[in-house]
Amino acid sequence: MKIAVVTGASSGLGRAFALQLARTEQLDELWVIARRQERLEALRPRCPLPLRVLPLDLTAPGAADALEAQLKAAAPEVRVLVCAAGFGRMGDARAVPRQQSAAMIALNCTAAVEVTQVCLPWMGRGGRILEICSTAAFQPFPYLNVYAATKAFLYRYSRALGQELRGRGITVTAVCPYWIKDTEFIPAAKQGDGGAVRHFPLATRAGRVAARALLDSRRGRAVSTPGAVCTVHRYASKCLSDAALMALWEGLRRL
Repeated sequence: MKIAVVTGASSGLGRAFALQLARTEQLDELWVIARRQERLEALRPRCPLPLRVLPLDLTAPGAADALEAQLKAAAPEVRVLVCAAGFGRMGDARAVPRQQSAAMIALNCTAAVEVTQVCLPWMGRGGRILEICSTAAFQPFPYLNVYAATKAFLYRYSRALGQELRGRGITVTAVCPYWIKDTEFIPAAKQGDGGAVRHFPLATRAGRVAARALLDSRRGRAVSTPGAVCTVHRYASKCLSDAALMALWEGLRRL
């Protein structure tokens, strides 16, 4: 049985990945993971594949064990893994509760690594992993500091893991999009301090990001920058210092 596993599939980018995988990949089943079971169940009418709903909070103790038990029982071939679960908070460091900062690290970093390691034994040649990072991975971001740091971690992890798995024929793609306007990320992130970033110009859409990222993954690319802004940002980060990039960010966030 060939499957794809998508975390964070209840909404936003994870949901877009789940629906596109169901329509474009040769799979027998789609496994979707998120905390909100009712949101996952709502995918069934739109999914042309059998759907296995796993209502897991990936930051809870034992969540990775529960996924591992499901894999052992079914013994599938994981053809595609998309780690899209994550969240952010923006604002002054004093305005973001430390519990939320810790939760960002737990979900964006620890959970992504755990899920990846749980799925790896079930992946073979031709398997693909997409770790959903962010253009925030390319530089330090004041007023988005913990989130950006978690994505930098995931980006570096993805690049190193991809090198390790190359000999096994497994592709790892670090997906680094710019702001996405039709997800819950921006409203949720602004809960920390709604005035830290005033506008989100040139934001893209989840469906477009998912389609481009899956294409880049099929092409074997180590990094996917699905849009003009994040592509320019990626190469600018190679030419400019962190100090210069942070100064540019300070100007942009005040617009």
